[in-house]
Amino acid sequence: MTDTTIIDGLEGLRAATGRTLGSSSWSTLTDADILRFAEATGDFQWIHVDRERCARESPFGVPIAHGYFSVSRIAGLFFEAVEIRGFPLVLNYGLNKVRFPAPLKSGERYRLTLELKELRDIAKGVEGLLLATIEIEGSPKPACAAEVLYRFMLG
Repeated sequence: MTDTTIIDGLEGLRAATGRTLGSSSWSTLTDADILRFAEATGDFQWIHVDRERCARESPFGVPIAHGYFSVSRIAGLFFEAVEIRGFPLVLNYGLNKVRFPAPLKSGERYRLTLELKELRDIAKGVEGLLLATIEIEGSPKPACAAEVLYRFMLG
């Protein structure tokens, strides 16, 4: 079950500024998820894909997600955490800052939580600065903390 927030139009978006918008449902990271990401990016570093070597040599004991896997889940889970209405187009505009405070280990559960930090007017819409956190269930530190920019276009 998600804590999805419905944002209805520009006034709803303005009213949500400074608030936590919502969270996606929990997902479980699998070795298959990590391998698919490795295949897509060409990054086959052993700490991600070699379960036996991780058991022997890694301080984590199991494969961990690529940091960029964690950041990529922001876009993938965005519309699960927040339902945006009244904008014909919502664009992922980029990132200001990204950190990976804790490893996301195979078998752990994670979710996205979004906070709308600020809005600024742009031509034909508004740009929102959101704090996006990929939380790890039961961990005090997230797998990813990022400042992301989304553009909410009005026409």
